[in-house]
Amino acid sequence: MQLETIQAIAGLAALVALAWAISENRRGFPWRTVVAGLLVQFALALLLIKLPGSQVVFRWIGNTVDALMRSTEAGTSLVFGYLGGAPLPFQETYPGAAFIFAFRVLPLVVFISALSAVLYHFRVLPWVVRGFAYILTKTLNIGGSVSFATAANVFIGMVEAPLLVRPYLDRMTRSDLFVVMVGGMATIAGTVFALYSTLLADIIPDSAGHLLTASLISAPAAVLIALIMIPREPDLEDETQQSVELGRIYENGIDAITRGAIDGLRLFAYIIGMVIVLVALVELVNIILSLGPDIAAEPLTLQRLMGWALAPVAWLLGVPWAEAVTAGQLLGTKVALNELIAYIQMSELPDGSLSERSALIMAYSVCGFANFGSVGIMIGGIGAIAPDRRLEIAQLGLKSILAGTMATCMTGAIAGILYII
Repeated sequence: MQLETIQAIAGLAALVALAWAISENRRGFPWRTVVAGLLVQFALALLLIKLPGSQVVFRWIGNTVDALMRSTEAGTSLVFGYLGGAPLPFQETYPGAAFIFAFRVLPLVVFISALSAVLYHFRVLPWVVRGFAYILTKTLNIGGSVSFATAANVFIGMVEAPLLVRPYLDRMTRSDLFVVMVGGMATIAGTVFALYSTLLADIIPDSAGHLLTASLISAPAAVLIALIMIPREPDLEDETQQSVELGRIYENGIDAITRGAIDGLRLFAYIIGMVIVLVALVELVNIILSLGPDIAAEPLTLQRLMGWALAPVAWLLGVPWAEAVTAGQLLGTKVALNELIAYIQMSELPDGSLSERSALIMAYSVCGFANFGSVGIMIGGIGAIAPDRRLEIAQLGLKSILAGTMATCMTGAIAGILYII
């Protein structure tokens, strides 16, 4: 057995042990859920990564993302001209000089949002979510509404998913509510899935398939970690076991397209604002840190501090120690800022900074919404849906960041193990 595999197995054990150490009820350790959760994660990973023919599916997913990108470019070329992908009226000084992130990549979010709304209206998306929720219910023994919200988080946003189980939120136990929150933190939404896979396309072969796999595997990991940290209350009656009935959200297909596009525009503006502000804040901190003495002949930066602090975590996931500081920087950026900034930094790393296996581990480990900005969105969004639980949701906010990060790290460790097999 290779050293990296032993590291990753130790990392999985360490993450479970950490969740138990900070649990609200250590005596209520859910052995059955932990064993079942780990088995489900490995089974999904084997099915999606190692099954003969899986690479064909990955390429199909990649071709789908490419088709979505080309379709979006048709619209951006019309609206933004050469800024959006139309032929340039001048000669580029170097390849990629005219590529503008805000006009070439981010509009994909608007298109995906509208397309998701259409798929929801015609019951395609709910059918897929129901299938995955059924697997979670049967294997992890969680309630119908909880499994449905957790499954929905894989395909839609961390605020939109709880909307689908809105009538059940007030009746959920504290443990089940926490599972729903962690599910949102440990996965990414379909609206940004294609965006992130585009960023990683030159680093990880079949990046779209891997990111979808990462989000799917992180769902049972989220349930596992959440139920260790806040075990079920055996003396409380669970009123959320029944299946979820979905009401009609859109009047017709045109209404779905319109409202989906408007929602996508809001997300488009949010991403632009957050990227500008967060990158500016990092640079401001780095300017302040640079006023101090250099360390190892280089100025001190926030990224270096994060890398040193989280290098042991990256090593436990199976990353070689020589690459652990770089990997730790990505983990720290993801938690302190967000996964988009981490993926952008990952795409800009010099060649050789991370091996192919380490890059894959980090792509899986970073694939989740667990960061400080997201917890504010979650508290505001779910708090508005279930105002009577707002205080409890706020109390669970920081725990959900930690739990979501631990869940995605488990996913990264499993991906690293299977890479070697």
